[in-house]
Amino acid sequence: RPFPMSAGDAVAKGIIANETLAYFIARTQLFLLKIGIDPARLRFRQHLQHEMAHYAEDCWDAEIESTYGWIECVGLADRSAYDLKAHSTKSGTELTAHERFAEPKMEEVLVVEPNKKDMGKAFKKDVKAVTDALAALCAEDALALDAKIAADGRATLATDAGEMELLPGMVKIGMETKKVSGRNFTPSVIEPSFGIGRIMYCMFEHSFYVRKDDEQKTVFRFSPVIAPIKCTIFPLLNDAGMNELSNVISRELSANGVSTKLDTTAVSVGKRYARTDELGVPFAVTVDHRSLEDDTVTVRERDSCEQVRVKTAEVLPLVTKLCAMRATWEEATAGMEKQTAAAE
Repeated sequence: RPFPMSAGDAVAKGIIANETLAYFIARTQLFLLKIGIDPARLRFRQHLQHEMAHYAEDCWDAEIESTYGWIECVGLADRSAYDLKAHSTKSGTELTAHERFAEPKMEEVLVVEPNKKDMGKAFKKDVKAVTDALAALCAEDALALDAKIAADGRATLATDAGEMELLPGMVKIGMETKKVSGRNFTPSVIEPSFGIGRIMYCMFEHSFYVRKDDEQKTVFRFSPVIAPIKCTIFPLLNDAGMNELSNVISRELSANGVSTKLDTTAVSVGKRYARTDELGVPFAVTVDHRSLEDDTVTVRERDSCEQVRVKTAEVLPLVTKLCAMRATWEEATAGMEKQTAAAE
């Protein structure tokens, strides 16, 4: 059963493998919520061990609930350094990156020094396989190998040429304090995979609703950032002056990257509102009789049906701010003249 937890807590508790993967999970959530996915119908599920791909260190799916049930829409896999390490092993080529520190540091580093003379005599043509295996050991395994040689007088090492027996004097292993100016590392990869078709279907389903006052009035609650048409412009009547001002506003919005639809059809403004609500248009500008007198228009918000009256010069900055979601409707229209809407 899903339960809420912050990405930071999930990393701290060892649920998510690392901060980088948690960052991608959090960014995916922000993206899905911004395009209109219902947060109550979104969850992130970690792959069980038997589901995990052979290359994955950790893997999560963003699942969205729809009428078809919970659908996997995004996959987020931590491939760690699997690919580069596999290429490096097979090709014999070192595929690492180097990070230079701003200031040199004193660090405890693992030192593995093979005795090439003794190892050459003992392993002959297999000596490279042995030295490569020693170089690939992590600090913990290398120190355990050294302790085994010291305790038992011998220890076996798995190499590409098979298991080899190491004797005292063949290799020097230990930790030394050295000044280091950088580090070599094999870069890891986070692999996000977005199912765009599935996400769009869920977005449509989550955005669709019917107004409570009239079941014939259907609405797409598209987020302003993804609505194909951001704003419609209506002259209240088919009047030359209203049509001219409507065209001016439409051209100004379009010229500034706000997609618009100009509707001058001879039907009631309420029907035109309902028509564009079905298209998911978040905002509408209406030019009426008063507009010709004081150069003001009304701006309507789709879901609340609230309207405010503003100067025509204020339409562009207001709609631009709303479409970019830099402010909510309530924040952006605070202090503006409220317009009583006619029955829609």
